[in-house]
Amino acid sequence: MAKENKNVAKAQTRMQTRYETTIRKALQEKYGYKNAMQTPKLDKIVINMGVSEATTDRKAVDSAAGDLALIAGQKPVITKAKTSNASFKVREGMDIGCKVTLRGAQMYEFLDRLVTIALPRVRDFRGVNGKSFDGRGNYAMGITEHIIFPEIQYDKVDKIRGMDIIICTTSSNDDEAKELLKGFDMPFKN
Repeated sequence: MAKENKNVAKAQTRMQTRYETTIRKALQEKYGYKNAMQTPKLDKIVINMGVSEATTDRKAVDSAAGDLALIAGQKPVITKAKTSNASFKVREGMDIGCKVTLRGAQMYEFLDRLVTIALPRVRDFRGVNGKSFDGRGNYAMGITEHIIFPEIQYDKVDKIRGMDIIICTTSSNDDEAKELLKGFDMPFKN
């Protein structure tokens, strides 16, 4: 058998190619970067799904993890409570949610599906909040219904859950990060 060539370039996603061909050059011209490596880029996307009914139903976390695995394309990590809270009936070490960290091609693929397919399916959608940056170039948004993603079959969902999506960039400030996300067609409100 012939050895496989390990130097074969991996197939790039549509958003990744778009970043390398147009967005990076536009950011370099706008902010005057001398080196292409100085331009901000996407670092990772973290998707978190908290499961409030996990205190009474242990299977709820497994159901949420299954849905998140379909949306993200990789197996989520089950998150556990760090401290006990009697008012919420939560004990330390109890399963209370799940999360996924996406990097590389999966990250770009998820961003593409989020911007082009999922967000336009939100009822009465007028754009995402442009002020949800943390001061260090990271953007956070919440989605109230996880059924906006095409991978989820509405008939097989036991409960509609919300999720948090955090887009981490290598930018040091919010202006550059917002410009980067605008290049990916993130629909910010005016």
